[in-house]
Amino acid sequence: MTTVGCCSPLTEARATLADAFFRRFPCLANHDTRCSIYLKLVVLVLHITLVGVVFLFDADLVQQTKQHPWCTVIFVIVFLAALFQYFAMCCSSPGYVVDAMREVSKMYNSAADSSTLDRRQFVSITEDLNFSSTQSISSWQKVVTDLYPPGSASRHWACDHCKIIRPPRAKHCNDCDKCVLQFDHHCAWLGTCIGKGNHCQFWWYILSETVLCVWTMALYLSYTRSHASKEWWQYIIIIVLFVILSMSLILFVALLIFHTYLVLTNQTTYEFTRRRRVFYFRGIPAKVHPFSRGICENIFTTCCSMGAVYKLETMPSIEELEARATPYTCVDIVSCRCC
Repeated sequence: MTTVGCCSPLTEARATLADAFFRRFPCLANHDTRCSIYLKLVVLVLHITLVGVVFLFDADLVQQTKQHPWCTVIFVIVFLAALFQYFAMCCSSPGYVVDAMREVSKMYNSAADSSTLDRRQFVSITEDLNFSSTQSISSWQKVVTDLYPPGSASRHWACDHCKIIRPPRAKHCNDCDKCVLQFDHHCAWLGTCIGKGNHCQFWWYILSETVLCVWTMALYLSYTRSHASKEWWQYIIIIVLFVILSMSLILFVALLIFHTYLVLTNQTTYEFTRRRRVFYFRGIPAKVHPFSRGICENIFTTCCSMGAVYKLETMPSIEELEARATPYTCVDIVSCRCC
């Protein structure tokens, strides 16, 4: 009884302080928001620690920086670029289906209100639908229906959570609680989904982190091989951080190779890993990538079409899939059919 009586005032004081703090900073009242902020702080501290330690320990590196500053300046730029890419990715939007619905509705309402609207204003959203300028688009369902091949089972189109009709390649994310266009995966490290709107940015982020890891590891190796006097505890710190860098480098290199392959073939992680379960891949040979348009156009679509986030892809016809299933010949290679 005495223990409970002593702890009760402390508990009440703690609750009062917490309420006052959350009223002062309402954005931190949500548990998920606090976890996201803590994660970002951990990433920031980890980056600064991994890079800063080698400059604190290596006097020769500091001396070289004074004599030849350009190399260090480039390294700092790479470091800042990796951090900028990380925080930019955390704030990026993968492209949600509800936003695409809003954009399509806005375009069609404008088309209905103005007979002089140029069809090119909404062709980036409904490319390959072959609608004439005089046709009336009744609803989002009409748009999505024309994206699928005739005779497709419509029972797979609707999302049980969002209660909306999804276009091909869209999937509901349980973490974001939204349907994402060209869903790739949900990245817990970034706290956001990777989809059509930020897949290219995600690739550049992985590349910047890979370059930063390689360069930092080279500085660590240079320090261990130098003839400067070192304490035993400095060796322990360097070894621990070097192990962390090595594990990070293995992860980033694997991600870079894998997502480069996905970009070249216009696939997503979800489609690659769950191909047998994705309903629009049923009946398609395993080696055929239905959304691939050749290496060059795949790269252009992913990296150079940032303004067409809500451009919806149509499922190719059976004739196109059968043509892609045929093996390459010498003539195809010479004519760059794969590109």
